[in-house]
Amino acid sequence: MHLSNQSLLVIIVVGIVAGWLAGRVMEGGGFGLVGDLLVGLIGAFIGDWLLPRLGIHLGVGIVALIINAFIGAVVLLLLLRLIGGGYRGRGWGRRRI
Repeated sequence: MHLSNQSLLVIIVVGIVAGWLAGRVMEGGGFGLVGDLLVGLIGAFIGDWLLPRLGIHLGVGIVALIINAFIGAVVLLLLLRLIGGGYRGRGWGRRRI
């Protein structure tokens, strides 16, 4: 499989946006650039696996990709919260006041 520079850029942008949105929804803040990217990318894989099994098809385009990755990222953060014993968004670029 060969990825062009343009498709790699789309994957990175979708991952960052989806991770940032999921961080905002779940905890009220993001996880930093790298954390948002990781959450968004893993969330995209989860969304690509989960949504078709639920009979949900969002269509094509960058907006559908972002929504798909966002849903997967929220599922990922919920799983981390359940497994991690009350994950509260510690670390991952959070500022301590």
